[in-house]
Amino acid sequence: MAQKKVFLGEEFLPKQWYNLNADFPSPMPPPLNPGTGEPPDPGFVEHMGNIFPMNLVEQEMTPERWIDIPEEVLGVYKIWRPTPLYRADGLEKLLDAPVKIYFKNEGVSPPGSHKPNTAVAQAYYNKAFGIERITTETGAGQWGSALAFACQLFDIECMVYMVKVSFMQKPYRRLMMMTWGSNCVPSPTDTTEAGRKVLAADPDSPGSLGIAISEAVEMALARDDTRYSLGSVLNHVLLHQTVIGQEAKLQFDALGEYPDVVIGCAGGGSNFAGLAFPFVADKIAGKEVQIIAAEPLSCPTMTKGPYAYDFGDNNQMTPLLPMHTLGHDFVPAPIHAGGLRYHGMAPMVSHGVNIGLIEPRAYDQIATFEAGVNFARCEGFISAPETNHAIAAVIDAANQAKEEGKEKTILFNWSGHGLVDLAAYDDYISNKLTRYELPEEEIDRALRALEGLPKLG
Repeated sequence: MAQKKVFLGEEFLPKQWYNLNADFPSPMPPPLNPGTGEPPDPGFVEHMGNIFPMNLVEQEMTPERWIDIPEEVLGVYKIWRPTPLYRADGLEKLLDAPVKIYFKNEGVSPPGSHKPNTAVAQAYYNKAFGIERITTETGAGQWGSALAFACQLFDIECMVYMVKVSFMQKPYRRLMMMTWGSNCVPSPTDTTEAGRKVLAADPDSPGSLGIAISEAVEMALARDDTRYSLGSVLNHVLLHQTVIGQEAKLQFDALGEYPDVVIGCAGGGSNFAGLAFPFVADKIAGKEVQIIAAEPLSCPTMTKGPYAYDFGDNNQMTPLLPMHTLGHDFVPAPIHAGGLRYHGMAPMVSHGVNIGLIEPRAYDQIATFEAGVNFARCEGFISAPETNHAIAAVIDAANQAKEEGKEKTILFNWSGHGLVDLAAYDDYISNKLTRYELPEEEIDRALRALEGLPKLG
């Protein structure tokens, strides 16, 4: 029988995070001060220190390739890391293609996803800086529950603005946050200027990550003892996730193999980057490996959005970031994959797409749930709706290998379980889901938000 899973002992837990910025063959465009349109000056860096603790601002901007992981963070990581690598031989049998399929199981963390890899790190750095309270946003609730878990461990108060449609769809994520001692409210709210502005224009707004970010940043700036925390998109967040790919490489070394295709779902970019970036480094060094980022057809940031400077939030409170975007005031359709409903893509992932290192693909939610149900029936694991996008891309890659008659080894990130997302599976099984592709006119409308902003290039 083929080996089903590969475990690593705690002694193999990575001791450093990897920064892909150090190895890009061309430099990534810098963020810009929205007030001046220029790269950050000392005054702007000081302003960012009012949003994030300065130790994370420094990490965000570091050119260093390797960053040491603090012992306190490693101690918490050991609760679930290293995570196992699984062989998806049941899915291989179903697809009947000349492929080996492996997945990194990030669902074994206490909150059930990859998100604690950065939540624990951010909680630690906030605590070390003397911060007593953290505000954040969450889409599907995976990030909010991960930060709630981490803040409880480091004795920090946590306030979560959860996108309203996900707040209604996923009550058990909210209850997870409350169990870990955090406060969770549906966004937009009437307690912030950003929220009131949205509600005045649309009292029935389903919310979006961009809106929730605006609310969380506004509340962070209102108190000296409070900072904001982000679960994706920014450099330091993606940096913290690279323990995933580093472990996967060691596990493939143990097997004496190397993947031909590496896949992750992508909304803001954190779980995709966590698995893919160590392999992107190999690709830059000359290794033959295909890197695929799977996104929703209803929020096609990389496949339909331009590479441009844009705000990371709806209320234009963040720096201008170089990223693939659908416009900062874009409100995605209320699909079940709430963690992928974001108007922009991480600057590092966007740069990788722009220079040809990363290949984006978009999938509609019916195809992704079909993939997830097939995976559950073959492998037993019920995936988060976000993760189902990666599985759909795996099935595509396997079918392509079959058409080409080429043997391939495929690796994907199983970024979280769907045990608190079963209402979404109920909608799929009951034929209540619809295929939704973002209309071109809606893309055109959203992109008008970019008019007047500085241009890339």
